[in-house]
Amino acid sequence: MKISIARQFYELLPSSLKRLAQLFPKDLYVVGGSVRDFLAGIPLGTDADWDICADADETSACEAARAAGFSVKAVYSNTGTVKLQDGDGLGCEYSRFRTDLYVRGKHTPETIAFTSDITQDARRRDFCANAVYYDIRNEEFVDPLGGIRDIHLRKLRTVAPARKVFGEDGLRLLRLARFSAQLGFYPDRDCFLGARANAALIKDIVPERIFAELCAILQADERQGDAWAPYRGMDILRGTGVLGYILPELAAGDGLKQPEAYHAYDVLEHSLRCMCYAPAQIRWAALLHDVGKPYCNFRDGNFHAHAEEGARIAGDILVRLRAPKKLIERVRRLVLLHMRDYDLNMRENKVRLTLVREYPLLGDLLALKQADYSACKDDLSPAPCVMKWECILAKMREEGVPFTQRKLAVNGQDLREAGVPAARTGEALTELLEYCAENGARNERERLLSRAKKLYVTEK
Repeated sequence: MKISIARQFYELLPSSLKRLAQLFPKDLYVVGGSVRDFLAGIPLGTDADWDICADADETSACEAARAAGFSVKAVYSNTGTVKLQDGDGLGCEYSRFRTDLYVRGKHTPETIAFTSDITQDARRRDFCANAVYYDIRNEEFVDPLGGIRDIHLRKLRTVAPARKVFGEDGLRLLRLARFSAQLGFYPDRDCFLGARANAALIKDIVPERIFAELCAILQADERQGDAWAPYRGMDILRGTGVLGYILPELAAGDGLKQPEAYHAYDVLEHSLRCMCYAPAQIRWAALLHDVGKPYCNFRDGNFHAHAEEGARIAGDILVRLRAPKKLIERVRRLVLLHMRDYDLNMRENKVRLTLVREYPLLGDLLALKQADYSACKDDLSPAPCVMKWECILAKMREEGVPFTQRKLAVNGQDLREAGVPAARTGEALTELLEYCAENGARNERERLLSRAKKLYVTEK
């Protein structure tokens, strides 16, 4: 016997929520992302969001939750919200049915009124696809605004006129792009135009939240394995004009032509494609790798030195977004190096030095070079520079070239015993590592000690 869709969703619910629904004074609903994703055919992972709501005040909700074995972690009486955690550590958020009134440009509601009408509660949300409810006790979906049809059509339609919805909260501009990226949903015409009309409201959102939403867009392929998911999200930001407010240095590449012999796309389109060809851990570097081109073109009329300027600009962008320091430094370095030996004119000894000096970054740097090459004309063949460097790298490994100081035949103690001043030990180890880069046979204890004495030991 075929199980109904409603029953299938019920069987996916955590047992603690089913228990809570039986003890709750009113019908208890699941709403939002988990309902939407289930109806869209997206598997619910262990990190699924369980947002619940009902026509019951927070005091009643807390009493029922405790009776069902939940811990009450926080209560916000002004919004009728309660944060809960069950005995297995599963967190969920309860919200009382309500309506919200916003003042344009403010991220939080100006006034809140509680209601018993589920349709009014649905109208306070952003997209109809996010306003489908599931009645746990009665095992049925409740769809006040036609969101189920939108989910099946992969459509993003606002719960009220789009200019009003986006005018209430600038964060919805980023949510639109993220949902498009992660879910493969597309805004209808009114939704898209409403977002574009309110693009400037993104300036009211704090940098940390913008960074978090952008990270989610850049990693959107993880949800369904769709390599072009990040592109969809960034394309929405480009089309609505939001990109020009949050990443103006990147948006400046829109329409900026590149030499047709090497590029099929303008600077911005190339950057977005590079992002998609790049592995997840270097998406920020891939997105920003050519961010110096618009600046250099405006200043000099060409793209010379765009890697150097781009490293500075990329760092400034990520500092502005309050990104983690380690990410900022890594992106700066990758952007700086992405053009190294692009024309294949670098001599082998210099390539060897680069491979040793940048060894901690080497995997990411080669991946960025490959993504950059592929994004020029959607060419997935190996990048010439990457092939050259990998060939030299293989030769170095065959020779036994040490790529880290720990692989040297001497250590700091050996150097100090040989008379190298303690203050210069680190400098000496670095020099010896680079000395061995040219020929792995040089990595012999006596040979390295002899060189260190010659360079760092002063005869008395």
